[in-house]
Amino acid sequence: MNYLLLAVAVALEVVGTSLLKATEGFSRPLPSIVLLLCYSMAFYLMSIVVKTIPVGIVYATWSAGGIILVSAISYFLYKQSLDFTALIGLGFIVIGVIIINVFSKSGGHSP
Repeated sequence: MNYLLLAVAVALEVVGTSLLKATEGFSRPLPSIVLLLCYSMAFYLMSIVVKTIPVGIVYATWSAGGIILVSAISYFLYKQSLDFTALIGLGFIVIGVIIINVFSKSGGHSP
């Protein structure tokens, strides 16, 4: 259940981050309000998750998911591409988070 809440938190953070450009420096009210609501809900959900999973593990998973999804959305929505080196770096981030969550005893995988 905690990883489901974390996934929803990541999704909300990605929506909020994806709206940053649309806020035009917080001068456009609607995207600005949606961004703030998404961030607020994302942090609320993350505050629940860190009760049972260590903060470092939560943040690593949150960061990796957000980086990958925001990079993909930026590519399709804003036509911002990453070079091969950046893609390799993103791959290392994902591999690191997989190692932490699958193999580390620090992951807080409790029932």
